[in-house]
Amino acid sequence: MNFVLGNVSVWCSGKLWHSRLESAKIYSALLGAMPLINVRTSLPALQDGPALLQELSSELASQTGKPEAYVMTLLELGVPMTFAGNHEPCAYVEVKSIGALRPSAMTAAFCELIQARTGIPANRVYISFEDVQASCWGWNGNTFG
Repeated sequence: MNFVLGNVSVWCSGKLWHSRLESAKIYSALLGAMPLINVRTSLPALQDGPALLQELSSELASQTGKPEAYVMTLLELGVPMTFAGNHEPCAYVEVKSIGALRPSAMTAAFCELIQARTGIPANRVYISFEDVQASCWGWNGNTFG
């Protein structure tokens, strides 16, 4: 997997991780924790990134019906991106879960939340969804299936 670590903040297990090393360890070790939402944006900064991470966590738990204790959120700022051939602010969002995905409802909810908190219009946000097999998702030394 290739990714730009850049300015990464990770909200996991009730703690916000800021440093590159801590974020890289958490990102690598818990990418498979379920469910996960990763927001990458070209915006260089946000007024309140930690609040956005918490809102995304709550919304993903609500949308999937899964305990927020299992939700992981990531926010990557300052990612070099283009959308529709220009450099206006945009975002790419990944949502992964073991089942419980509702792409239409989730797209509407996450686009609304991202637009309200970042100013990025919904028509400049792509969201991808991945339903992961429980046997392919690890956490705490085991897989979920």
